[in-house]
Amino acid sequence: MIQFSFIIPVYNRPHEIKELLESFKALTYSNAYEIVIVEDGSTLCCSDIVASYQDALNISYYQKPNTGPGDSRNFGMGLAKGNYYIILDSDVLLPPDYLEHVSTFLTHSYVDCFGGADAAHDSFTNLQKAINYTMTSFLTTGGIRGSKKSAHHFEPRSFNMGLSKQAFEATQGFSKIHPGEDPDLSHRVKKEGFKTAFVPNIAVFHKRRVSWSSFILQVKKFGLVRPILNKWHPQGAKITFWFPTLFIFLTLASIFLGIIYGWLFLLPLASYIAVIFADSSLKTKKMGIGFMAVFAMFIQFFGYGYGFLKATIYIHWLEKDPQKQFPRLFFE
Repeated sequence: MIQFSFIIPVYNRPHEIKELLESFKALTYSNAYEIVIVEDGSTLCCSDIVASYQDALNISYYQKPNTGPGDSRNFGMGLAKGNYYIILDSDVLLPPDYLEHVSTFLTHSYVDCFGGADAAHDSFTNLQKAINYTMTSFLTTGGIRGSKKSAHHFEPRSFNMGLSKQAFEATQGFSKIHPGEDPDLSHRVKKEGFKTAFVPNIAVFHKRRVSWSSFILQVKKFGLVRPILNKWHPQGAKITFWFPTLFIFLTLASIFLGIIYGWLFLLPLASYIAVIFADSSLKTKKMGIGFMAVFAMFIQFFGYGYGFLKATIYIHWLEKDPQKQFPRLFFE
């Protein structure tokens, strides 16, 4: 019988834990489950908030020095009482039927590691909705963060991820890299012979807690990490990882040629911008979000593309040690 333990690391985000625990109270799943919250060296602790929910929810709360989200998840899984772990970020909200869909899927199509999509809640800010669009749209990412077509080859992400106790013990959980610890674990899970899958209908509402500056830093780190993961797991490398870098060069070339030879050279770029604006405006029902989505798209592609090219040069061409070259991507 599957016994679920939710694993949630938190770092200086007590207000997020309150919102997440409120969403737990609304779950329609009737069987028992455990919530394991790991305070990762926070200076703003959520202990008081957790205590206020102890009577309503089955919560285990632990505090430890700061060692990063991956190690904190490992810490929580090591102490959890369940035999199947569901890993969430602290900045998500759960839909009421989340755990029912997870349980039904695993009952009929059991896998040792699953992932789900993320979405924007109606209450989110326009900035959060714009960035959610660029991070999840097929027009910007190809839908890699979750689609039915990915059902048997999906690489789960730690904002919405399940892992069996058996798979955790076989892989020893997350590595010290961050970001990138979740696709790294997904590859190692498959190398150990376990199956992964995308579970439909379990999208979490992912707040992302972003500003423009933090979004730039985030996507740059995503780009830096990918060549390292390609080095570790060459079977997972894809030509599509180069698309953001290619977009940078094509954008610069279009602008240059448009200025020198005429506006027709700007037409492909302008058409793509128009499609992004129209699609995001229609889906969010706000033109203001459409303008922000276009800006977010450029930040995403330029940030990721630059980081990817830089790390490729150092890791693959110059054969530098990833941890020595990019120490800020690793926890001790």
